[in-house]
Amino acid sequence: MPLTKALIINTDTPVPLSIPVMFNPPEYRISKTNQFAEVGIPGLGSSLLQFVRGNSETLNTDLFFDTTDTGIDVRTFTEAVVALTSINATTHAPPRLIFVWGSLIFPCVMESVTQQFDYFNSLGQPLRAKLTVALKGNDTLEDLLSSIPLESADRTKGRVAKAGETLQAIAAQEYDDPRKWRLIAEASGIDNPLRLRPGFLVTVPPGK
Repeated sequence: MPLTKALIINTDTPVPLSIPVMFNPPEYRISKTNQFAEVGIPGLGSSLLQFVRGNSETLNTDLFFDTTDTGIDVRTFTEAVVALTSINATTHAPPRLIFVWGSLIFPCVMESVTQQFDYFNSLGQPLRAKLTVALKGNDTLEDLLSSIPLESADRTKGRVAKAGETLQAIAAQEYDDPRKWRLIAEASGIDNPLRLRPGFLVTVPPGK
């Protein structure tokens, strides 16, 4: 049974464009970091750490390309990957991607790519290349909010408004009382509760 090819899928094209890797990478590395601020208190021997936010995951791997069997300039294939760092004319940003390999599904953008060519034909055209890529995780706001464990009634929560949703409906879900919609409106800075836009980040304060 042949090995499944890893794919880089460009989701910003009218029809998602899949770019298969020529050879599956021997390994990949996923890193996750958090950002902390040091709070200095006079008289103490060290600073206190205050959590600020989590940083996006980063996937690092090497992609190999070899055209020594056909003699075709290997850049014919590598340029499709390098182009994923270019700015999309519509979104004014590099395209959103999904790196897929077996059970790994990694929504991301191309943070960086480094090309290394190490074999050439008699005309100086490269026939072998290694691309070292860094893919930055690109989670949606709704996914990030849903991953935050803010289920306690005495803590402020955040949620994304859905199409057709009202503050009264949200209050009914969160407080079991639709009459408390004003708490949400005040915390979210909503002047007109009848104009709740889909995708708006709603702040749900602790119930009183």
